Amino acid sequence: MPLVSTKEMFEKAYQGGYAIGAFNVNNMEIVQGITEAAKLENSPVILQVSAGARKYAKHNYLIKLVEAAILETGLPIALHLDHGEDFEICKACIDGGFSSVMIDGSKHSFEENIAVTKQVVDYAHAHGVVVEGELGKLAGIEDAVNVSEEDAQFTNPAEVEEFVSRTGVDSLAIAIGTSHGAYKFKPGQKPRLRFDILEEVSRRLPGFPIVLHGASSVPQEYVQTVNQYGGSMPDAIGIPEEMLRQAASMAVCKINIDSDLRLCMTAAVRKHLAEHPDHFDPRQYLADGRDAIRNIVRHKIHDVLGSTGKA
Repeated sequence: MPLVSTKEMFEKAYQGGYAIGAFNVNNMEIVQGITEAAKLENSPVILQVSAGARKYAKHNYLIKLVEAAILETGLPIALHLDHGEDFEICKACIDGGFSSVMIDGSKHSFEENIAVTKQVVDYAHAHGVVVEGELGKLAGIEDAVNVSEEDAQFTNPAEVEEFVSRTGVDSLAIAIGTSHGAYKFKPGQKPRLRFDILEEVSRRLPGFPIVLHGASSVPQEYVQTVNQYGGSMPDAIGIPEEMLRQAASMAVCKINIDSDLRLCMTAAVRKHLAEHPDHFDPRQYLADGRDAIRNIVRHKIHDVLGSTGKA
């Protein structure tokens, strides 16, 4: 089975009231943990790659790891570029075998965002690749994405119809209160998603797939484990999972998860090395990291996204 497009995935998810998990990958163990979980849950899955991951692991290694995951699992898997910052990186991923790309023009003006997004859409569609665009700016830091709270902007529902019609994008990432990274909110600040914006966007774009970025929940047990074994992470408050479940039951068809994976893998590796200081074989401690990835992805698929049994 080759890589699949997200188009059919999203149509089924929209009609079924669930979301597909888009999990960031950086190495073999992360790919294995995610896809083993998806196989156990019989769920479709999106593996997504940031610019930082392409720089770290190299494009061809990532492509072959994902191809191996397809052979091992037989699952419908899409390979997606996360936060492509310009036409050139989107083109490189399209030419290099990705089945989906995101062009993030949210840093530009509305007209400039439309122009660069349409340029990517025209090229991608000519090559059978789907495109995710973005309106609104999420606060937080993740790889090359760095937006201060002062510069963050909720998506304006009045702009979505024009943006989608003029660009031809296949899905749209919106800003309704999620945030990139682990440290999403200040102490005492309660997370709140603007479901009124999501409802208005879905009213204006009936049947159109919406995407949430910055949707990790940052489980405190992993923060505590990291700190127990030598870390100094402050308390991290993520997006409550019940809010994500509600979004997945609405127009949101794709939910991005990255920080949770990084955190749980780091916690597992730190714990292993602290408990087995004589171990020097990477296969020993990375296996624990892979298991942690598998466990949290199974939880997300079954209890948050609702995509179990939908492969």
